[in-house]
Amino acid sequence: MPTLNTESIIIALLLTLFAGGCTGIGAILSFFTKRDNTKILSGALGLSAGVMVYISFMEMLPHAQTELTELYGEKEGMWWLLAAFFGGIALIALIDKLIPEDENPHEMHTLSELSEPGNHHTKLKRTGTMLAIAIGIHNFPEGMATFISALDGLDVALPIVIAIAIHNIPEGIAVSVPIYQATGNRKKAFTYSLLTGLSEPIGAIVGMVILLPLWSPLVNALCLAIVAGIMIYISFDELLPSSERHGHHHIAIIGIITGMALMGMTLAVL
Repeated sequence: MPTLNTESIIIALLLTLFAGGCTGIGAILSFFTKRDNTKILSGALGLSAGVMVYISFMEMLPHAQTELTELYGEKEGMWWLLAAFFGGIALIALIDKLIPEDENPHEMHTLSELSEPGNHHTKLKRTGTMLAIAIGIHNFPEGMATFISALDGLDVALPIVIAIAIHNIPEGIAVSVPIYQATGNRKKAFTYSLLTGLSEPIGAIVGMVILLPLWSPLVNALCLAIVAGIMIYISFDELLPSSERHGHHHIAIIGIITGMALMGMTLAVL
């Protein structure tokens, strides 16, 4: 159970702001990256997935299980853990289901697809409505997840923040490319991409307002398990398929294993 104070809350909010702001990095990269240069992106997505999967199964779920076992005993604690973990998966899956495929940031597209002429005006018209709402809703639970993990300590938070930051970069690309292609306005494309990422710290603030007054060992354990479920779903639904989709299978696998190894060594050192 983390010790909550003003300093830890501010650090958690700043880390969430950093992770969300990385959509702006994606926007910048989209202005200068060649459409067929996907090796780095494939490896980065695999790395992010490896970090998320490892930290979920090897750190967050064991911590949650320990706390729930102390509260309810081994058997009942395990049922609470499973309910929270699969509840997190169900939550993010429901959000994906409610968002149309074209606006869903989990339905990843290549730079070439995003730049197709037929997509220009349609994408631009939807940016202010469906796209902004869709990505804003999608990033809400991610913001809460980052904030909650940061409250549990920097050893858990930093790898998660880095992983979510990496996976926000292609989301920034997905928003900026169609706007830039349609308008030629880099400032507008960057602004829209950055704003979609800023919904994450807004989600963190909402989570803080709702959860902190209720914070307890039970809430902490359930939140860790829910966040683990959310990250596992993001890894399997978005990051792994996207890293493979670019056609660099071995680079994606190397990225996944490297992410797991780095996460394991980081936890061992800390």
